[in-house]
Amino acid sequence: VQLQASGGGLVQPGGSLRLSCAASGDIFGISVMAWYRQAPGKQREFVARISLGGTTMYANSVKGRFTISRDNAKNTVYLQMNSLKPEDTAVYICWVATTKAYWGQGTQVTVSS
Repeated sequence: VQLQASGGGLVQPGGSLRLSCAASGDIFGISVMAWYRQAPGKQREFVARISLGGTTMYANSVKGRFTISRDNAKNTVYLQMNSLKPEDTAVYICWVATTKAYWGQGTQVTVSS
C-alpha cells in the first residue's frame, strides 16, 4: 500500500491550500481516512478524519478553517485549508485504515509572509 500526498507549499497568512492523498496498491475496504501534522520539534497531532460514510471530525485548532473530504472511487482524501496561520506550518501526513493502518510520507506546508 502506498499513500502519495501532494499539494503542499509556501503560502502567506490568510491564504489557502488544498492537499490530496491518493492510496494505491493492495487497497481493499478503506474505512477511515485522516490527516495529521507534525511541526518541527513537536509531536505529531491529529488534524481531521472522515469515515466511509462521510462523518467528519476536526481538531479544535482547525475547526471552521479546514475541510476534509474524500473520493471513494479514487481512494483519495483531500484537505482544503483556508485562513492559514503561521502556526499551521508543519508536514501534513495522511493516514488510512483498512484492516491495517497506513501512514503516508507527508507534504510540507509553510505559512509565512
